[in-house]
Amino acid sequence: MNLSKSAQRVQDAIIAAGCKFSVVELPGSTRTADESAITIGCELGQIVKSLIFKGKESGKPVLVLVSGKNRVKEKRVAQCLGEKLSKADADFTRTVTGFAIGGIPPLGHLEPLITFIDEDLLEYETVWAAAGTPHAVFSLPSYKLPELTSGQVITIK
Repeated sequence: MNLSKSAQRVQDAIIAAGCKFSVVELPGSTRTADESAITIGCELGQIVKSLIFKGKESGKPVLVLVSGKNRVKEKRVAQCLGEKLSKADADFTRTVTGFAIGGIPPLGHLEPLITFIDEDLLEYETVWAAAGTPHAVFSLPSYKLPELTSGQVITIK
């Protein structure tokens, strides 16, 4: 199966990480968590939302992987980070990840990202993450997220 350039970058990152997950490009949109759950046919909580923030003082990029059923409590993430967060705009997001908003995967970014993982994602055996485009996804066992991202599991909601 031929993947788009961005989806192939994610597939290459998966392989480089020693995993055998397969990126698939779907006809329906996976731009939002709700659209993803409908297109994939899974529970909303199984969707991994990849949100980019930046440290308010340091400007360091921060990736927050959130269950599709949850909203981020920025103060909780800021406590773990040790500084307040600011929202990242589309240009900053593309610069640090190499991907557009709506297709940001949990791995394969252009820059190293400080990563926090919603503990609620670990309630599910399998989760689904974006794979570089608003139509590309891959599934993985939730327990692999910390290893793949070097992320810290925290309470997000």
